[in-house]
Amino acid sequence: MIKLLLQIIIIIILQYFQAVTLGKQRASKSQLMLFNASGFASIVLTTKKINGEFMPVGNEQLATIIHMENGYTAIIVDKDGYTKAQSKILEKKIAINIFNKLLKNGATKYDGEYVNIWTNKYPTFLSKN
Repeated sequence: MIKLLLQIIIIIILQYFQAVTLGKQRASKSQLMLFNASGFASIVLTTKKINGEFMPVGNEQLATIIHMENGYTAIIVDKDGYTKAQSKILEKKIAINIFNKLLKNGATKYDGEYVNIWTNKYPTFLSKN
């Protein structure tokens, strides 16, 4: 019984590390795309948890803007709205300019109403406008 439990734990840990590795590759690609458009970008999430299972963030390059306390942030998310990369806090006009550069460079507009950053959900600025 203990041996079986240990095998299950090892499988879960391996799945998590595989998700992290693949998710980091995908988030790094998003970070580079956003960096090229804005001059600054940080990785936000590399994994997501769906139905209790860790998975890498998606490969999609979906761009949007969120309004935060001190300004606006251009972000790249996957199809489920998990944020892979984000700019620093910006003025609205600059965030829109970066968003347009992302579209020009191959990203697609994210049409969802909310994005996920860690355990928080943020409404997308573009879904309202």
